[in-house]
Amino acid sequence: MPFTPARRLALVMLGAAALLLGGCQSKVQRPACPAGKVCVEYGNNVEPATLDPQTSNLLDEFTIIGDLMMGLTTDAPDGSPVPGMATSWETSRDGLVWTFHLRPAVWSDGVPVTADDFVYAYRRILDPKTASIYAYLVYVLKNGQAVNEGRAAPESLGVRALDARTLQLTLAHPAPYLPELTKHQSFFPVPRHVVEKYGDAWVQPGHYVSNGAYRLVSWRLGDKVTVEKNPRFFDAAHVCIDRINYYPTPDLVSAERRVQRGELDLTTRFDSNRIERLRREMPGYARPYVGLATAYLSLNTRDVKAFQDLRVRRALSEAVDRDFITTKLMRAGQLPAYSFVPPRTANYVAGPKTVWAGKPLAARQAEARALLRAAGYGPEHPLKVEIKTANITDTLLQMEAIQADWHAIGVDATLVQNEGQVAFAAYRNRDFQVGAMSWYADFNDPVTFLGLLKSDTGAQNYGDYRNPAYDALLAAADNEPDAARRARILASAEQAMLDDEALIPVFFVVNRNLVSPRITGFVDNEENFHRARWMCVRGR
Repeated sequence: MPFTPARRLALVMLGAAALLLGGCQSKVQRPACPAGKVCVEYGNNVEPATLDPQTSNLLDEFTIIGDLMMGLTTDAPDGSPVPGMATSWETSRDGLVWTFHLRPAVWSDGVPVTADDFVYAYRRILDPKTASIYAYLVYVLKNGQAVNEGRAAPESLGVRALDARTLQLTLAHPAPYLPELTKHQSFFPVPRHVVEKYGDAWVQPGHYVSNGAYRLVSWRLGDKVTVEKNPRFFDAAHVCIDRINYYPTPDLVSAERRVQRGELDLTTRFDSNRIERLRREMPGYARPYVGLATAYLSLNTRDVKAFQDLRVRRALSEAVDRDFITTKLMRAGQLPAYSFVPPRTANYVAGPKTVWAGKPLAARQAEARALLRAAGYGPEHPLKVEIKTANITDTLLQMEAIQADWHAIGVDATLVQNEGQVAFAAYRNRDFQVGAMSWYADFNDPVTFLGLLKSDTGAQNYGDYRNPAYDALLAAADNEPDAARRARILASAEQAMLDDEALIPVFFVVNRNLVSPRITGFVDNEENFHRARWMCVRGR
């Protein structure tokens, strides 16, 4: 469909429409809660593919896994790292050796959690057979990359159990952000005695053994995952909620209606453009908060020849009307992005941005058309691209706007919608041309964003960006002990990547949780991590 002012108006009207899905159903359908217990019904966007902390990929999986499992550190209510399985730790003067002291704790089956469970887990995530998409995070350990690439024995990895309750990590380079990193799922322990008994089936209900505040009870595909309070958790006495049902809620308007009826207590996403309606009709529910996340497009430079041309990549990025998307479509406080690392990220400096960031849209469109002509594309030979996207309302609206923006410069763009898990599987397998995605910080440091673009990152470097100079800057930052100099080196790396138009940043994300006022202990934070052990229900 050609780009016209009417088409753009239609997008705005579509985004603003108050859909009435589910509105005719007045009876509240909520599972019965046992007498004397506290139960929470949790809308969690998509069906998890796995609950294995070392093979999971999506944030919505981490929501559940983070309630079942716990690493050396864990998320405080405000998202900051606090002691988890470790009660304390020391660091060597050079920052390379960290010694963690573990608390007395047991798995949900009563078997002690030991330092060996961490050793086993870190070797397992780096085993090439595990094929973990997050293995690259564990490269921070000495010989981590060599183990993952099969060039070193697992025993050479920089992790040792000094005794049952003392774990020593030796790093490949200083990482002052390690306490942030160890609360990520990739650094969680796994129960060796269960994994070795059941193999991949250890994550099934009846086999799953956890060390966190909750234990897995059931998992009905397409319906819900049910967890109950783990009576063997070291802090069980202070865990309020007894049972949680996590539901896949891809239809955000339907999920919103379920919260309004009281069928769900919270969801972790709502349609951004409905925020004014929510504030009017459900006061106190909408919890928008500036997050550490960036919405962006990846271009498959490995397989799409056109995207190997810098002129094409720049033209496509310049043509995106970020102001329209943020102010007219999203309308919840999102900010146009001309860089990849969000502005509130810790240990960083302001400055990196695309070379054309200061130009008005009309000038960018003119330049984009000229760049495409120079690359061999025009009315007689238009560039044809396919955008593959998850079928989420907000994302679809954004992609329709971008499709219109690209039509305006003569690009023939088509949309292909998939269920979220299917879309991301396609991204990982490079079965896409243009992919629509967001990156939420795994930890509060610029490396969680910039590390995605390293040549050796693997599947999550969806566009297969490769630049030895960029890799060298990240390596230099890893080995720079001075925090201010490290930040400047990382900024230089980001600028180099932006100059290469390695991806198309669109906007900085606003976390959009919808939380019933009956839920207490839910604290807004940039990382958007909310562990259920800190929550309760009003009146309890």
